[in-house]
Amino acid sequence: MTTTPHAEGAVLRPSEIKPHERGGGARTIPLVTRKIGSTSMLNGITEFAPNAAIPLHTHNCEESVMVLEGDAIAELDGVAHRMGANDTTWVPAGVPHRFINASDTKAMRIFWTYASVDATRTIVATGDTRSIDSERS
Repeated sequence: MTTTPHAEGAVLRPSEIKPHERGGGARTIPLVTRKIGSTSMLNGITEFAPNAAIPLHTHNCEESVMVLEGDAIAELDGVAHRMGANDTTWVPAGVPHRFINASDTKAMRIFWTYASVDATRTIVATGDTRSIDSERS
């Protein structure tokens, strides 16, 4: 899908956007990014295969995640929270967290929003830090 920045906004269709494979059974569909003209936020959808998880990480800004579909476990600062459709997290900058698909058989999908186009992800185990927007091509 080719999208040009428009001052009046954009309509984004996840079914037309090529997912970014994140490894470990997770893949991300970028939605609002710098590429379409956003200057203050990022968002998108991450899909998790059964039992898939993303590594424990932190961000340099606030993040909110809503479960769109499936059964999730949100690990926030060492505490596991069961989540279902429409349950939503708010994670302050610097708080270690991750999401896990709690199902052995069904996919899980989350919708995430970062409070900055300059959002970064730092993997706790390695200290590797990368720009969120640069991961989403």
